Amino acid sequence: MDVTDVAVQMPVPVVREKEARAPSGWGVLAGVVVGALASAALIALGSIPGDDGPSIPTIAAGTLLLVVTSVVSVGLFTVAPGESRVLQFAGRYTGTVRQDGLRWANPFTTKAKVSTRIRNHETATLKVNDADGNPIEIAAVVVWQVEDTARAMFEVDDFVRFVGIQTETAVRHIATSYPYDNHDEVGLSLRENADEITETLSVEIAARVQSAGVKVIESRLTHLAYAPEIAQAMLQRQQAGAVVAARTRIVEGAVGMVQLALARLAEEDVVELDEERKAAMVSNLLVVLCGDRSTQPVVNAGSLYT
Repeated sequence: MDVTDVAVQMPVPVVREKEARAPSGWGVLAGVVVGALASAALIALGSIPGDDGPSIPTIAAGTLLLVVTSVVSVGLFTVAPGESRVLQFAGRYTGTVRQDGLRWANPFTTKAKVSTRIRNHETATLKVNDADGNPIEIAAVVVWQVEDTARAMFEVDDFVRFVGIQTETAVRHIATSYPYDNHDEVGLSLRENADEITETLSVEIAARVQSAGVKVIESRLTHLAYAPEIAQAMLQRQQAGAVVAARTRIVEGAVGMVQLALARLAEEDVVELDEERKAAMVSNLLVVLCGDRSTQPVVNAGSLYT
């Protein structure tokens, strides 16, 4: 079973996004302008003194029309691209408006803005212990977007802060679940398996923020290193491993060259060597080929055996 399946158990969301009825507001705007002009005209007309003085019914009709026009105009609102409006009436969620432009809805509903643009969140550099207990420094960036505005508004208090905290939690969990370096052992490590680790990180972050209506587009590790107090020791260990690997490669090549030299000497019948002289020749060749310093030639002026 994957580590994420065990670690993340978020509650099932109760609210789901639904489309709200919000027709174009241009016709309503035109009606509001006409109503405002008409109410002003009625009030002005009723205020003209006549035989019986000002016309109270005309003034009342103009005032009533002005009140109705003002109430209707409250329902007008704008939606920018990459933005949505979450509507509530008497505390009840009535729907979400995603169509941009001038829209109109019930004047008595509240209209909260929720951005649906793509966002980045970069964690601070966190100091945690990896699976081997070594202190490391790690940081990540996550690209996310609000997918369900209703869940983002009503399932959590602050969905932006929620994404930040859950991202940091997921990064800490991933860092403690894998070693920084597997040192040639079987298994994943943070340094050598970046693609697999980032995929696991994306899955865990997505599972953690799903209840808030957030979709994770991508996540990447932006910083990964040993903590300063052990960095020098780990660097020496890595350098020693590199030296051993290089020496191993040199020895393998030297042995192949010695084998080739002995085979060619025997094939061409250049000289006949007994086992003792072969051993001496192999020793000399290995010293020359595997040594890290230049060798000084020694000229034997006697015979082969003196």
